[in-house]
Amino acid sequence: MGGAIDSIPCLTADAIGSALTRVTTLRRVKATIELLPPRLYGEAVELWCETGLTRPWNDPEADLRKAMTGSASTVLAAVADDVLLATAMVGHDGHRGWVYYLAVRPGHQRHGLGRAIMGACEEWVSARGIAKIQLMVRLGNEPVIAFYQRLGYIDAEVVVLGRRLDAESP
Repeated sequence: MGGAIDSIPCLTADAIGSALTRVTTLRRVKATIELLPPRLYGEAVELWCETGLTRPWNDPEADLRKAMTGSASTVLAAVADDVLLATAMVGHDGHRGWVYYLAVRPGHQRHGLGRAIMGACEEWVSARGIAKIQLMVRLGNEPVIAFYQRLGYIDAEVVVLGRRLDAESP
């Protein structure tokens, strides 16, 4: 992906939260959680596809570009030895924080990376004065729901309604 996305300046540790400056050792893996570096954008999209997070009507590359260039969003990455192990897109609407595209490379799941990157998302949102963070999980994805419940997330007992505004989407 070329263009403006390749020239996004790095933020200081204060701007992105202390969670992103620490190196985390998780069951055999020493990873750094940081802003997704431009050199790993393609790998992030591949990871999202590999882990089943994409849908035909969503363009993950466009989602990534919007998150990385937006003033209220970013993509965090767990990286070890220049290899992308996990991602999470995080942002806020001024009232609530949101997490999307949390993905852990299949060979590295169940080693604490998901927990660590969610902790970084929580710190990122909190550092912006937002008191609540939430996410959506597709119905029937019980293993993922159980993961978030272990982290203290609860069913908010709401129904998310949506409507596509672009003519080419189902």
